[in-house]
Order: sequence, then structure tokens, then C-alpha cells
Amino acid sequence: MSQWFDIFQKQHPYQIEALVHPLLVYKKLRVLVLREDQNHPEIPGNKFWKLKYNLKQAMTERQDTLLSFGGAYSNHILALAQAGQLLGLKTIGVIRGEPHDELNPILLKAVAAGMTLDYLSRSDYRLKHTEAITEALIAKHGRCFIVPEGGSNALAVKGTSEILPRINEPFDVVCAAVGTGGTLAGLIQSLQPRQQAIGFSVLKGGGFLQEEVASWLTPKAPSEKQWQLQLDYHFGGYAKVKPELLNFITQFHSDHRIPIEPVYTGKLFFGLFDLIEKDYFSPGQTILAIHTGGVHS
Repeated sequence: MSQWFDIFQKQHPYQIEALVHPLLVYKKLRVLVLREDQNHPEIPGNKFWKLKYNLKQAMTERQDTLLSFGGAYSNHILALAQAGQLLGLKTIGVIRGEPHDELNPILLKAVAAGMTLDYLSRSDYRLKHTEAITEALIAKHGRCFIVPEGGSNALAVKGTSEILPRINEPFDVVCAAVGTGGTLAGLIQSLQPRQQAIGFSVLKGGGFLQEEVASWLTPKAPSEKQWQLQLDYHFGGYAKVKPELLNFITQFHSDHRIPIEPVYTGKLFFGLFDLIEKDYFSPGQTILAIHTGGVHS
């Protein structure tokens, strides 16, 4: 457990940057960016918090192998591989789709960190949570600690609920990109009475996330009056892009020198600035945007 303590228990300093933009001056708003992409060299962003207690549980159970699921460009898969390497644990990444002769940069980095790759057809991947698939994977790979796709479960929410209590800067609204919902649930869990949370779904048809997020909240969590999902900024679905999104990402980096990517953070900031344009927020409010990381390659 000492390895886990060294990696996850020590307090990491947080970094906040205030955006400077004529639109914010005109609308009388303040936007702060919590740079969680800078919080850990090997396990950055929200993955640090989502894996924190999952890995503690794996080590408590004396498991020596971690197994999880993801697409070919999954930041979660890479973070799991790098965390396993730091902790001396074996890792297995079950990838959606067929294997390719040449690995993309994400999977190359995961393999370099010691991860073994396995693959499920898209039809089988949709059944990854079923008993039949689980038993087949354990029969193939042996005893292992299974982390859900994206790392989202109750243990992940316990971790992500620790993001906001560290922040001394006052804010009215917190915003984050949403893929599986574990990060948003943790943010909601730690809201103060007058604060609001907005999640920007990166999935097409992400309405189901409302129920998913709610299922992870404790009875003492803020009511649904304090949080919501924005469903109109997916740009066609997960990892789908359009020219206007790519142009926004380029301009955002030019304006603020903060790197964002098209899968998660690009959609977050595009949606946030669109809502600002549409007078969604009240003048004088401070908005805290969570930069959850992502691979910039």
C-alpha cells in the first residue's frame, strides 16, 4: 500500500488560470480554468481521481492484475497502463473493435507501459458488462480487478468528489465534459448550496447520463435543481468532430495558450462559450471550468 500512498495520497497543488476575453468583459463574467491536466505527470486529469480509490481497492484485495475497457484512443486505457506500471501491477486493456497491424500512439504508449491488449468485436463489446463476457475474460487472463470503461463507478465518484473541496477560489457554476458521468457525479456531490454544476455530454443521445449520474449520488447530494446536462455539443457523437469545433480549438489555444482536444475539453469550452454568447449566465457570475486532461497529439 505504500506505493499507492506515494502516488495518490500526497496532496497535489492545483493550478487555476483566469481567461481573458472581450466576450467575458462584455457579458460581465469571470471564467476560471482548473488545470487538472497538470495534476500528475503520469496519471493526469480526471483519471487521477477516478483511479485513485479503484487502485487502492485492488491493492487492498491483493490483486496483481488490472483489467479495463476502452476504445482505441481511450485516455482511460493509457492512464490505467501508466498507473499499473507505477504500482508494479499487470494491466490488460480490452479494446473495442478488431486489432490493427499498426497501433495508434495511445495504444503504443499503453503497451510501452506494460499493458497487454485484448480485443472484443463491437457486438461483444456492447455486452462487456454481462456475466458471460466477464467469465470469458477471467478464464483467458486469470484473476483480475476489473475497472469499468472510463473508470466510472462508486469508487471513482469518491475520488472525483475530492476535486472541488481543495479549491479556495469562490465560484458560482462548475462545468465539465461528460463521457461516462463519474466526474460530474463527484463534482455534484461536493457542491455548496448556492453553486450549480453543468455537464457537457460528448456523446450523441447522452440523455441517459442523467439517470446514470443520479445513480451515483448519495441521499445527501444536492438535488437536480443544482445540476444539469447540456446535450447539444457532441458534434455528432463520441470522438466525432466538425470544422467549427476544430477552428474553435485552434482559436482557443491561440487566445489562451491552454491546449484542448476535440473529444472532451474542446466540446466543453465550445459549449461554454456558446452559452455565454446566449446569455445563459447571470452577469457577475464566476464559472469554474474543469480541464480534465486528454492526449494532445
